[in-house]
Amino acid sequence: MRALTWQSTGHVSVETVPDPTIEDPKDVVIRVTSTAICGSDLHLYGVLGPFLDRGDILGHEAMGVVEAVGSDVRTLAAGDRVVVPFVIACGECAMCRSGLTTQCETTQNHEHGTGADLYGYTELYGSVPGGQAEYLRVRRADANAYKVGHDLPDDRYLFLSDILPTAWQGVQYANVPDGGTLGVLGLGPVGQFAARIGRHLGHRVIAIDPVPERRLMAERYGIETLDLGDDTLDALRERTSGRGPDSIVDAVGLEAHGNRTIEVVQKAVGILPDAAAKPIMQHAGVDRLAALTFAIDAVRRGGTLSLSGVYAGAADPLPMMTMFDKQLSLRMGQCNVHAWRDELLPLVEDPADPLGTEDLTTHRVPLDRAPEMYEIFQKKEQGCIKVVLKPGA
Repeated sequence: MRALTWQSTGHVSVETVPDPTIEDPKDVVIRVTSTAICGSDLHLYGVLGPFLDRGDILGHEAMGVVEAVGSDVRTLAAGDRVVVPFVIACGECAMCRSGLTTQCETTQNHEHGTGADLYGYTELYGSVPGGQAEYLRVRRADANAYKVGHDLPDDRYLFLSDILPTAWQGVQYANVPDGGTLGVLGLGPVGQFAARIGRHLGHRVIAIDPVPERRLMAERYGIETLDLGDDTLDALRERTSGRGPDSIVDAVGLEAHGNRTIEVVQKAVGILPDAAAKPIMQHAGVDRLAALTFAIDAVRRGGTLSLSGVYAGAADPLPMMTMFDKQLSLRMGQCNVHAWRDELLPLVEDPADPLGTEDLTTHRVPLDRAPEMYEIFQKKEQGCIKVVLKPGA
C-alpha cells in the first residue's frame, strides 16, 4: 500500500509499504477513505524527530470501511463504515471506565512514563503505524472503531477521530460561567471548532489569530476576532470590562510564535543524533510558551485556562507567582475521545450541521500530495486551515 512516512526532520514522503494484516483476534483492517493532517502532526514534522524512526507511518485522524475482521471482534463486520479515535484504549480498565481513555492502563506506555498508545505518534506512544495510508490496522476494534452510517459525507464524521472531541473537551474544561466570555487562542482546526462550540453552547467568544483567512472563517459563526499584535491584550481587556475573558482555550501549544531563541534550540535538538537529543527533550526540553503566557496574562482573575494545544517541554518555566496571585484554574491533557462520542454524534448527524463539520476543510487532495501539504499547512500558506487526504483518489 501507499503511506505517508517520516524520513527526517522536515522531510516526509509517500512510500510503498507492506499492507497491514490481522495480527490479533481483536483487530480489524480498514480501507481508509479519508485521513487528515493534524496540527500536532507538525510537531513530528519539525520538533519530535528524535522519537521517530525513518519509515514510520504518520497520521492519527482516519476513517474508512472495514475490510478484514479478527475472530474475537463482536461489533463490526466487513463493509461497516467506521471512524477511528486517535487514542487506543481497552474500554475496560479503571481509567477507561472513568472516562480517562488517554490514561488506559492496558495500552499505557510504562517504559516512557506516558499514557495510552496513539496512532502515528512516536515511540513515546507505542510507535503504532498511523492512518495517513491506504489501509490501517485498528487495534482493539470493538472499543476503538465507531460504526457510523453510509449516507453522510466523510467530513461529517472524520473529525470525531480527534479535533472535534479535542475542541469539545477544551471548552468543557474551560468551565465558562453562564453569560460568560470564552477566549480562544489560535484559529487552526481545533481553535475553529472550540470557538464554534463556545457559540453553540451560548457563550460569547473572542478569538485571536494572526492569519486573516482564519479570522474570516470564524466570523461566519458569530465569533468576534482579533489580530495578534502589540495591542491585542489591551483590546481584549477593552472588550471584557477591563478584566479579560472568564475562560481561555489555548488551541496553539508548543509551536506558538514569539520566542525565536527557543525555536532555534528546538530545531537544533531535533536534528541531533537520537542518543543525544532524547535525554535533552525528556529532561530539559522547553516549549515556546508565547500562547500560554499570553493566556495567563489575559484571563480574568479567578478564571480558567484550558490547554488543548500540545505541550511537550520537561522544563518549561511558568509564572507561578502570577498564576497563584490571580487564583487561576488550569486544566489540560490529551483528549479522551471516547468519552465525548455520545454528546457529539447527534450534532455531527444533525442536518443543519451546527458545528460546521462540512465547512472546515480548505484543502482536499490525494494522499500522494501529503508532503506538499505538510509544508503548506506548517507555513499557513494558501489559506490552509484543514487538509484532508483521500488515499483512493
